[in-house]
Amino acid sequence: MRLRIATAMGDVEDEDGEASGQIARTIDVLGFFCPVPISEARKALLQMQSDEVLEVWSDDPEVLHDMPLLLNRTGDELISVEEKAGEYRMLIRKTG
Repeated sequence: MRLRIATAMGDVEDEDGEASGQIARTIDVLGFFCPVPISEARKALLQMQSDEVLEVWSDDPEVLHDMPLLLNRTGDELISVEEKAGEYRMLIRKTG
């Protein structure tokens, strides 16, 4: 297993399918269990600017519980959560 972090920009759409920004950073923590996904997301968010979007890929179902707890503490916004074949994609907007 290898942690992968990318900084390529990609489009982010809101619930209506309209463009709402770009992905500034992607963290792929597939194969890692908590606390790694949460810890890596926290580190990435600390390095990001306000309104940038972080994309997190994980296959640990605990992120569904733990990520919102982290974001409640940091004040950052969970834009969306998608699940497909046991993999979770989370989009998080840095707010502060």
